[in-house]
Amino acid sequence: MKVLDLGCGDGTTAIPEAKLGADVLGVDIAAYLVAAGNARAKELGLANCTFQEGDASYLAGLKDHTFDLVVSIFGAMFAPKPFDVAKEMVRVTKPGGRIVMGNWIPNDPTLVAQVLKISGAYSPPPPEGFISPMTWGVEANVIERFTGAGVPKENISFMRDTYTFANSAPPSALLNAFRSFYGPTMNAFEAADKNGKATDLHKELDALFNSQNKSASKDATSIPATFLRVTVKRH
Repeated sequence: MKVLDLGCGDGTTAIPEAKLGADVLGVDIAAYLVAAGNARAKELGLANCTFQEGDASYLAGLKDHTFDLVVSIFGAMFAPKPFDVAKEMVRVTKPGGRIVMGNWIPNDPTLVAQVLKISGAYSPPPPEGFISPMTWGVEANVIERFTGAGVPKENISFMRDTYTFANSAPPSALLNAFRSFYGPTMNAFEAADKNGKATDLHKELDALFNSQNKSASKDATSIPATFLRVTVKRH
C-alpha cells in the first residue's frame, strides 16, 4: 500500500506502518520533526519510509489519487482551514482508498481533552477567525467537511477508541514529556512563564495526570484517553 501519514510528527504512526511493509510518506509542517523522522527511518533501515515538510491544508507537490490510505493521528486536526484539509486528503486518495483520522474530542473527560482545556486557559487568545482543532472531534463537523469535499455521507463512519499512555515511570514523567514536547502544553507554559502562572499551570496539570492514572503503582503510568476514529471511503 501507498500510505500518506499527515501531521506525522517524527513517525509514531509512520514507522510501524512502514515496518508492516507499506510505502509510507510522512508529511509534517515542523522541520525538526521531519528531520527526526528521517533519522529514525534511516537508523531502522526503512527505505520505504520518508518524511518531508508540508502543509495539510495545501499539499503542494502531491498528485491527485496517489495514496491507498491517508492517515492522520492527532495531526491534521491541528492544521488551520479544516475544509481545505478535508479537500486535500480526499484529493490525494485513490478512488476506492481510505482516509483514517484519530481526533481528540472536545470536553471529553479523559486526559488529552482536559490537557487541551487547561492549557487553553493559560494560553493567549487565538487570532481572529481561528477554528479550534477540537472541532474535528465532533461528528457533524467531520461530515460537513468531507461531504463538502465530495464524499457521500454514507461513506463516513465513526467509532470511539482509546489510546492508553503507558509508562514505567510516574505520571509526573509523562507530564514533563507533555511540557517539553507537546505543542499546546509548550505554548501554555511559555505564556504562563511570562505572567508568573507557570507554577499554577503545572499544579493543575499534575493533579489531572495523577487523578487519571489507572496504574496500581504510583511509580507507573496507565492513562486512557478517548478519541474519535474517523474512517472515510473514497468513492
